[in-house]
Amino acid sequence: MLNLTGVLDRGHARLRYRDLPGPRGPVVFTHGAGMDHSMFDSQVLDLHGAGYRVVTWDLRGHGASTLAGDVRFEAAAALADLAALLDHLALDRPVLVGHSLGGNLSQEFVRRHPRAVRGLVVLDSTWNTGPLTLVERLLLPLAAPVLALVPASGLPARLARASAVTPAGVAACEAAFTAMPKRRFLDVWRATTTLVAPDPDYRTPVPLALVRGEHDRTGNIAAAMPRWARSDGVREYVVADAGHVVTVDAPERTARLLRDIIAGWETDERNEAGTA
Repeated sequence: MLNLTGVLDRGHARLRYRDLPGPRGPVVFTHGAGMDHSMFDSQVLDLHGAGYRVVTWDLRGHGASTLAGDVRFEAAAALADLAALLDHLALDRPVLVGHSLGGNLSQEFVRRHPRAVRGLVVLDSTWNTGPLTLVERLLLPLAAPVLALVPASGLPARLARASAVTPAGVAACEAAFTAMPKRRFLDVWRATTTLVAPDPDYRTPVPLALVRGEHDRTGNIAAAMPRWARSDGVREYVVADAGHVVTVDAPERTARLLRDIIAGWETDERNEAGTA
C-alpha cells in the first residue's frame, strides 16, 4: 500500500493524500464507497512509472482520512474536498479517474468545472445524469434500507463478495469494508444516491472513457454504462473476469488500459494543437 504523506485539514475532516511527481500531466484517483486509495495502487504506480504526476487520496472518513464522529458523510462535502485538494496542489487540468462513488464525484466535478479538467475516466460507476427506468427509480432509495437489515458482523463479507470475483479482490474489499463502521457506510451509500440527477440535455464536455468489470452487478451500472457510451458517442471498455472493483480483480490489465486511454488523449491533444 502506498503511504499517504500529505495532509489537508478541512475543518471536521483531515484528508490524507500522496502526490507523486512526474513530467507528464497530472492524474487524480478517487476511490469508491467503503474503499480507500490502495484499490488503485497498481494503476498509480504504473502511470507514475510512465512519467505522469499522480495524486491518490482517501475520501473523508475512509482509510487514513478522518471525519469527526458526530459529522455525517455528505456528497457535497466530499465534492468540496476534491475541489480543495486540486486547488491545494495547484493541479493544471488533471485527468480525473473515479471508481463507483469516486466516479460519481468526478462526474459532478466535471459538470461544475469543465475547463479545470483534461479528461474523465469513470470506473464501475452509474451515469449521474442518465435517464432512469421506472424500476431503477423505485430501487434507488431502497438500497440503503436493505443494507441496514444486514447484521454489522456480516456486512463486510457480503459486500466484498458482491464487489469482487477473484480471491485477492474479495480479500482486499473485505479488509476495506471491515475498517468502516456500518453507520458510516450507510451514510456513504445514501450520499452516493444524491449525485444521481437525470438531465437529458447534458453531455460530458471533456474526453470521456467508461470502464466496467464484465461481472459488475452493482446497481444499474451494467445497464446504464452502455446507454451512457451511446449517448456521449464514446467507447465502453469491459474488462473480462472482473467484478465491480475492477482495479483489484484485474490490476495489471486495468493499469494498461488506463495508460493507453490517457496517452491516447495526449496524442489527440497534440494533434489538435498542431492543426490549429
